[in-house]
Amino acid sequence: MSLRGEPVEEVAHLGDGRELLVRVAVPDDPYIDKSDLGTVAVELRAGDRVLATVNSVLDPDQTSEARRLARMIKAGLESGDIEPKAAAIEPLADNPPL
Repeated sequence: MSLRGEPVEEVAHLGDGRELLVRVAVPDDPYIDKSDLGTVAVELRAGDRVLATVNSVLDPDQTSEARRLARMIKAGLESGDIEPKAAAIEPLADNPPL
């Protein structure tokens, strides 16, 4: 199992009633086969809208670390400690819990 074929997803329930999807995965690229990609992205989505996307330092095979990162971001969003913005999740993506 890797983040190439099985993304990690967590649903965060915000205080204002919104639901956001926290997704950690190898992003889709129409020009490059997923097996050739080593980038792992963290996305925040509200329905079909992408609110934020940042690259992480994780490798595609680091699924347990990706799960911990997604749960950490979810908890921060739900508590209000993290805003649903790229600038707020980027420090976590750069220093994920290992």
